[in-house]
Formats: sequence, C-alpha cells, structure tokens
Amino acid sequence: MAFRLAIPHAPRRVKWTQVPSAVRRLGTVAAVGLGLFGAAGWGARRLSARIGAEQGALARSAEVVGTVNRVNLSTGEREGAVAKLDVLYEFDGLHRSATGVLAFADEAQSWPQGTPVTLLVDPRAPDHPNEARYARTHVARWDALPYGLGVGGLLALALFAWELRRTFRSDVEPLRVGALVWLTPDEPLPETRAETVFKASYFRQDEKLLVRARARPGRAPVRNGEKVLAAVVPKKPTWVRVIDEDLARTLGWIER
Repeated sequence: MAFRLAIPHAPRRVKWTQVPSAVRRLGTVAAVGLGLFGAAGWGARRLSARIGAEQGALARSAEVVGTVNRVNLSTGEREGAVAKLDVLYEFDGLHRSATGVLAFADEAQSWPQGTPVTLLVDPRAPDHPNEARYARTHVARWDALPYGLGVGGLLALALFAWELRRTFRSDVEPLRVGALVWLTPDEPLPETRAETVFKASYFRQDEKLLVRARARPGRAPVRNGEKVLAAVVPKKPTWVRVIDEDLARTLGWIER
C-alpha cells in the first residue's frame, strides 16, 4: 500500500453524511416519496373539489316525486349494478323529462312504466335530477376518504422508516461495528464505473468464509496486493461492503 491505515476500534464514529451510498439511497427515496406525496396531494385536492361539489349539490337539492318512463338495464345485470332511468317530473312549475338517471339495478329492474320515484333536483341544474337513494349512497361513500388518506400517509411513513433502517444496516452499520477484513475476490475486479457485486472469501480464525461483496461504483478499493478491504455486515455475515479509498479518507482511516 502507498499509504498507512489508521482504523479505530469498533464502535467507530461514522455519520450518515459521510457515506455516499446511504446519502444517495435516502435522497432517491426522499425524492420519490415527495413526488408521490405531491401527486397524492394534487389528486386529493381534485377529488375534494369534486366531493365538495357533489355534497353541495345534494344539500341544495329538493325532493321531487317523478315517474319512471323507462328502465334501461342490460341483460344479465347482477346485484349491485347500475340502471339508467328515463323519468318525467315537475319542477319550478314546468313539466320536465330526463334520461340517464342512475339508480340501483336490483330495485329499478322491477319498476314498470309509471312507477313513482323520488328525485333530487338541484335548482342550479334542474334538467339533471338524481335518483334519491342512489345519489345519497354515492355521496356517503366519500365519508371514509379522510381515513383512507390518513392510513395511506401512515403507510408511507412506515415505508420510509423501513428504508431508513435497511439503509443503515447495509451501508452505515458495517462501517460502525462490522469486522474489517482483507477480502480475496474469486476473480480480478472488472474495470467499470457501475456498482460491482462479486464473490470472494476471507479467513477468520483459520476458517475460510465465502461471501458476496458489493463495491461502490467508479471508486478504487483500499488494496493490499490482490486483497481489498471490506466491512462485514453484522446482521448478514455472508455479505460484505468493500471500502474504497475516497470513503476511507472521508472517515479519517488513512493517515495523511
């Protein structure tokens, strides 16, 4: 080696910001999370505006008894399906008709022509009535939306905490408390700027241990002849993390 190592005993002082792979991974997770939160917030605002409009229309609407002129129901419709009604009704002193009024198919399929039906008519849109039971049931379904958004937010925070813990265990914890070993790759390391995963081995108490190693992309590992310096992942001893010269200098493990 052209330099001298000065590696402290474990536990070693290693900060998150000193480990580029941890910073990069958490930065990626944070960026994706913020993007998803932004998209979810935009969708929630759009959905809230729609829900508010539907609830406002329902609150303004007056109940009017109309009659069924026709039920449009496809053959083979099952329970829970939706039918479209042609209805006749009177509102604001005028006789009116409307088509495509949504109703539950399991009820509407038994309504012959002339069956009375309760309609909700919004004074701002008197030509577009709603069948009362269907409209109220549809709007009531949105009541659970805030709870769903809350659960989604908690799940997102839990996923971020899980990724934070996983990053700490794989990128930071080995440097803090992991055993440092001289690793012998099974084959010469390729000249590449991509992250490299390779098979290797090292001896510990006269026992040869086979491991898989991960080397930081585009960085020269700390070498001792053909061997490279690596930190053993404490919770997964079959994996090791190769220590490159840049990281060793950042951590103060190379004497200047």
